[in-house]
Parts: sequence; C-alpha cells; structure tokens
Amino acid sequence: MQLDGKTVLVTGASKGIGRAIAVGLAQAGADVVVHYCTDPSGAAAVAREIAAVGRKAMVVQADIGQVAPIEGMFGRIAAVFPRLDVLVNNAAVTGWSSVFEMNEKTWDRVIDTNLKGTFFCSVQAAKMMKDHDGGSIVNVSTNCAALGVKNLAAYAASKGGMHALTIQLAVELAPYKIRVNAFAPGPTRVDRNLNDDPDYDRTWGSVVPMKRTAAPAEMVGPALFLASDQSAYMTGQLFYVDGGWSIQGKIPEEHMDAVLRQHVRA
Repeated sequence: MQLDGKTVLVTGASKGIGRAIAVGLAQAGADVVVHYCTDPSGAAAVAREIAAVGRKAMVVQADIGQVAPIEGMFGRIAAVFPRLDVLVNNAAVTGWSSVFEMNEKTWDRVIDTNLKGTFFCSVQAAKMMKDHDGGSIVNVSTNCAALGVKNLAAYAASKGGMHALTIQLAVELAPYKIRVNAFAPGPTRVDRNLNDDPDYDRTWGSVVPMKRTAAPAEMVGPALFLASDQSAYMTGQLFYVDGGWSIQGKIPEEHMDAVLRQHVRA
C-alpha cells in the first residue's frame, strides 16, 4: 500500500472532502489524525471508519484560525505519534457575501482559517517532518481562486494566497526534503453544497464540461498521489480536479444569488 507506516494529519476531516481523504488515505495504509473544529460526532464517525480498515485514528479539535490552538494540537499529536509524514490542509470556510456587504469579521474569519491556518499548520508539521527525513504537505484549494465566482471574494482571496504560499513553502522547505503541493477541486457534492441547493449536481453540472459535479471520493486519488512517493519529484505545483470547469469558467449566476440570500437570512 502506498502509505504503509506513514502518519497523516487531515484538517477539516469530519465531513465532506476532508472526510473522504482521511478515510481514503487510511485505506492506502496510513494512520490518520482526524482534525475538526465544531463537529465532534462527525470526527468520531470518521475515526471509526479508519479503525474499521485496520488503521490507527486520533481525533483532535482546534480552531486553526488561531496560532495557540494550532500549537496545542500539534503538541497533542506529537505525544501520540513519534512522527508526521503528511499534512493535508483541507479545513476551510466560505464566508458568503457580496462585495459591498462584506464585513471585517467575515473577512478575517475566512482569511484566518483558510490562509493563516494553512501557514501555521504547515510550519508545525514541517518542524516534525524535518527531523524524520522529510514529508509531504498537500494543500486543498478551489478553482474559485483561478476564475471569478461572485459572492465569494474572501474565499477566493484566501485560496489565491494559498497558491502563492504553496510555492513559497516549497522553496523554503525543499532543503529539508519536505514537498509542498496543492490541488483545487471543482464543484463537489458535499453536504454543505447540497444543503444550499438540493439540485446542486444539475445546477453546476450544466456549466461543467463533463456535465456533472464531483463526488468527494474523487478527491482521494489526487491527495494520495501528492502524499505518496509517486510524486516524489514534485513540489510547488498546483493542478485542478474539476471536470474541466476551470477551462471555461461559466457559473450559474441565479444559483449564486439564491445561495447568498440563504446565508444572509441565516
């Protein structure tokens, strides 16, 4: 198996793409640290799935928008696992808002979680990796950072920053045999999106060249590739996993406005 004997931390692993990646990497042989912020029952369920495939699972809680909780989380991980081989920076929030209605609290929450959290989790992971012959950091981005998608300015900005950060960290960590890469999912059928629009697959599938959205499990392969030695000579790279959406960039504008109205009411 591609990750036999390796330990992986997946942030935001209690649901959605993070959950699929955590279970998928366990199926590839890894022991997995399951991070969550506000969903303990979801994280516990993922840990049970990991245990069911014969791998070790550890559940950790932290608000990764703040440095102190990140440092505390890595301290708890180091007390259980002597090494960390892979970090998957997946945790993210969207922060729906039109440009004119964006407020500082929403902007800061998105940037802190998605960008600051990615940086400081990467630093803590690199400290563990550099003493054990290196490792791999995998950043989960979005194609919204490549093409304009209305009502998601903070989200796109945070992930665009992640793209630049991927390159910067790749250069600075390469001497320690730590690789840093990113992949960007396109429209994906996670609960968050289906709650916003039960017809999400048809709505977004209509503007994706492959005429459908992705299942979360379809993000496991890219994450596994970047986590494993199959990508041993890759660092500082970004690729899109989006059914061709990023080569056309059409969006369902009525859907985007309807979802924004839902989030404003909430």
